[in-house]
Amino acid sequence: MMKAQLLYQPADVRSAPLQLVDLPLPQPGPRQILIRVSACGVCHTDLHEVEGDIELPRQPIVPGHQVVGVVDMVGEEVKTFAIGDRAGTVWLYRTCGQCKFCRSGRENLCEQAEFTGYHANGGYAEAMVVDEEFAYQLPVALNDAEATPLLCGGVIGYRALKLSQVQDGETLGLYGFGNSAHITIQIARYWGCQVYVFTRSPGHQEHARALGAAWVGTADDQPPELLDAAIIFAPAGELIPKALRVLSRGGTIALAGIHMSAIPEMPYALLYGERTLRSVANSTREDVRELLALAAEIPIHTDVTTFPLAEANEVLLAMKESRFNGDAVLLP
Repeated sequence: MMKAQLLYQPADVRSAPLQLVDLPLPQPGPRQILIRVSACGVCHTDLHEVEGDIELPRQPIVPGHQVVGVVDMVGEEVKTFAIGDRAGTVWLYRTCGQCKFCRSGRENLCEQAEFTGYHANGGYAEAMVVDEEFAYQLPVALNDAEATPLLCGGVIGYRALKLSQVQDGETLGLYGFGNSAHITIQIARYWGCQVYVFTRSPGHQEHARALGAAWVGTADDQPPELLDAAIIFAPAGELIPKALRVLSRGGTIALAGIHMSAIPEMPYALLYGERTLRSVANSTREDVRELLALAAEIPIHTDVTTFPLAEANEVLLAMKESRFNGDAVLLP
């Protein structure tokens, strides 16, 4: 048996919808590994699941997808991991491997894709099972808790950074400054970008300055110059016209969230001038491998606060209320 936080029915996180229960220890099938979870990052996607902002394909479900642990069992035909190896998992749990998206290097768009902690039980538990092809070796420089933010917020921020098409020496705007943005700013600065951060939270503003933001303000403020590119992390549709207002002609805004409130009606003039607005959907395995290599090269430093697995509801509420900087990590 193992301990796990199980979501039977989505509800406001203030009602503590996750229940700490005993579940049978999962068994790995062919080409699968069992990971004994050492640490699991807490993500805004988890909050959207728990509160019902995104529809769940199955209930009950164990959330959590930023997982770091040690391989404890291997199924038949496993070739890339051995018992005792360190391994991590991300949001993308499995793809079909056959569709036009998988065959063209865009597996993040696979219509048959399954996601960790969404279709399959995830890391808010003492153990989980994953296909070896969708598990990752991790940089030794980061300890277990420090590595978890790379596996969702980090890789989504990295993909959003690539899709924003920002270039060395250009100005990048980041809207919202939580777990993903605090990693993204480190990559952008390593690439030679000037970064402006838009956030209402005084704590997040201070955090952004500490990580090298050239300017910090709110979405209603006027930055020193127009942005060449921007990434919106906050799930607030009203930020889109505000970001377009300060985006240079030919610039791109990447929307990094899986969920966003309604986008308000806005004048076409905000988009005119070959400005681009694009969503960021999931990530590919290649994105993960590239980011992990980059994390060791820079190196990326993550800010984490650890909590016992039993406090998952309280941690999600603290995230909703922006009561801490960086990432929250659950320790079984």
